[in-house]
Amino acid sequence: MFTVYVLRSDATGRLYVGLTRDVERRVFQHNDGVTKSTKGRGPWRLVYREECETRSTAVRRERFLKSGQGRELLKGLLSEAERSPAG
Repeated sequence: MFTVYVLRSDATGRLYVGLTRDVERRVFQHNDGVTKSTKGRGPWRLVYREECETRSTAVRRERFLKSGQGRELLKGLLSEAERSPAG
């Protein structure tokens, strides 16, 4: 199983899209400064995740979420999630 995930920087509000087999470990790495592309821009918070059965499916989904259409979809999903009551 692979996870496509989206992080949001608490410092800048910027989103980061990635994929991994172990999302908890990966979020820790982003916050620990291990990942060059996110180093110094955190702390990072997991705001969205999708499970994919194969790596190729996850790569396609990650690519889509990084595209213009995917960013628009994420914007809608994330704003909807922020408006919804927790629980």
